[in-house]
Amino acid sequence: MAIISQQWLPTLALILLPILALLLFRGKKKKQEPGVKLPPGPLRLPIIGNLHQVGSQPYKSFWNLSQKYGPVMQLQLGRTPVIVLSSGQTAKEAMKDHDLETCSRPCSVGPGILTYNFLDVVFAPYSDYWKEIKKLFITELLSMKRVHMYLYEREEQIDKLIGILSNASPNPVNLTELVFNVYDGFIGTVAFGRSFGQSEFKQGFVEVISGAMDMLNGFHAEDFFPTAGKFIDILTGQLAKREKIFRNLDDYFEKVLNQHLDPNRPKPESGKEDIVDILIGLMEDESASFKLTRDNLKSIILDIFLGGIDTSAATTTWALSEMLKNPRIMRKAQEEIRGIVGKANKVEGRDIERFTYLNMIFKETFRKHPPLPLLIPHECIKHCKIGGYDVFPGTTVMINAYAMGRDPKCWDNPEDFIPERFENSDVDFKGSHFELLPFGAGRRICPGLAMGTTAVMHTLSNLLYGFDFELPNGMKFEEFPLIEKGGLTIHNKQQLIVIPNKYQPKGQFV
Repeated sequence: MAIISQQWLPTLALILLPILALLLFRGKKKKQEPGVKLPPGPLRLPIIGNLHQVGSQPYKSFWNLSQKYGPVMQLQLGRTPVIVLSSGQTAKEAMKDHDLETCSRPCSVGPGILTYNFLDVVFAPYSDYWKEIKKLFITELLSMKRVHMYLYEREEQIDKLIGILSNASPNPVNLTELVFNVYDGFIGTVAFGRSFGQSEFKQGFVEVISGAMDMLNGFHAEDFFPTAGKFIDILTGQLAKREKIFRNLDDYFEKVLNQHLDPNRPKPESGKEDIVDILIGLMEDESASFKLTRDNLKSIILDIFLGGIDTSAATTTWALSEMLKNPRIMRKAQEEIRGIVGKANKVEGRDIERFTYLNMIFKETFRKHPPLPLLIPHECIKHCKIGGYDVFPGTTVMINAYAMGRDPKCWDNPEDFIPERFENSDVDFKGSHFELLPFGAGRRICPGLAMGTTAVMHTLSNLLYGFDFELPNGMKFEEFPLIEKGGLTIHNKQQLIVIPNKYQPKGQFV
């Protein structure tokens, strides 16, 4: 569900009130049926319900409201009934005890357009089709076997980053941009092959992904007012904007597919196919029981880009931001990594599992800064009870991972960044411990978990091994600001402008 920007609300009200005045009676609260127990929630206004209480950072608004109304809270966003879950226990009930009843997705306008009417795995409603496409993701595209096969592509991008930082020292660099380029280059090469490095493909990709993120973060009245919403989106220009973004996206993906299908294109070696090659092979397999079309391929490719770049970049920069603000933590992580790696020039992929303290930092980053603070919304498809309250089909279920990471019942001093809280703890982020859910859980757990976390750990450990960082202009570490911004994914508003000083192991000479 899109983020509601405050600047849209006056315009929305001016348009809605005259258009929907005759529908006012439909917005009145229905009498509660005997025996039904609905979750508590704030009073709603006619027509718009609780839309005015969402704000530009819904995860924070919902967290604040939950402190008054509890971990199971009911809202009405336009015509859409919503419950927000803000504790590990209620998340467990939804994604484990009642996983089947709540594992679908709401059919939101933006995702529906971008994914060719929900042909992807992230936004598609629960169905037999979704089961097949998820199986394809897990077995063919993002398995641990594939993660290991993509090691060279990952190391190639990390080596580029290390080279840029080494040459820049002692001048300041924008590490936020450079980290984004690592994941952009890695996912782009894995998906499209070496042609991704060509300027026309690279530039086209940036424009396409930027447009897709704008659509996902934009306000679409049709999501909240099915009858009049499309007309409102026409008046505000949102409909025309959506159509333009989709045309650009489709044109770009058609170019990519045609390039891969060109008979004159050199065929990749066995085992070195990029993701588009793999998907085309599956599409052309006449013996396959599950048939893929070009639209299937395009929606799958989009999922990989949207899920693999922005969230990985956000996690890496948040971890670095917290360590810059807490230099003791950074020094401790560097001592661990440098002690294990020794005089080698860099961290190898096989080293990652040996970094105990860095893994604690990783978990603490996910706790305090979940990249998707509200995950991806679920939808209830069968009546169930969560927290003792009735939840009916058609209700959007939002999991507030941001609030869970700040639950004082689970975490001491939750606003402080303390990796040591995970020492001697078996809590992880892979869907079994519901107080820490950056990737979700149950049927809808992120299929790219292994690839994303491996890439982030590999990148982060090489940065910490290879460089000591200073802040420019005499800024003290404790003065480094942590300011959240963003829509679907939250980033640090403060760019990571740092001075990288190359680490030289004792006894090693240049």
